[in-house]
Amino acid sequence: MKNDKHVCDLEMDSKIVHSPKHKDTLKLIKIAEGHLVGIEKMIESDRYCIDISKQILALIAILKKANTEILKRHLETCVKSAAKGENFDEKIKELESIIEYLSKGRD
Repeated sequence: MKNDKHVCDLEMDSKIVHSPKHKDTLKLIKIAEGHLVGIEKMIESDRYCIDISKQILALIAILKKANTEILKRHLETCVKSAAKGENFDEKIKELESIIEYLSKGRD
């Protein structure tokens, strides 16, 4: 996985518009962080297994939603911008890789 830092840009009417920050996704990640801390405390205090499981499933749902938001933003910015340039095939391959990863159902 690449670890390079970049901002996807959109070219609109010859002006470069930077992709918006992932404010909503960051909120979801912070909520997930709180859920994780809560789950840790539940386990430490030997809470009922089903209650813990429900919280873990809630955490997974939040993370899936955050991932969906990130991928949507990628499509709206990076892929859209690449469609006008030379690295469109690269962006498509990245998406294919993510789809393949998701279809394997990795936990």
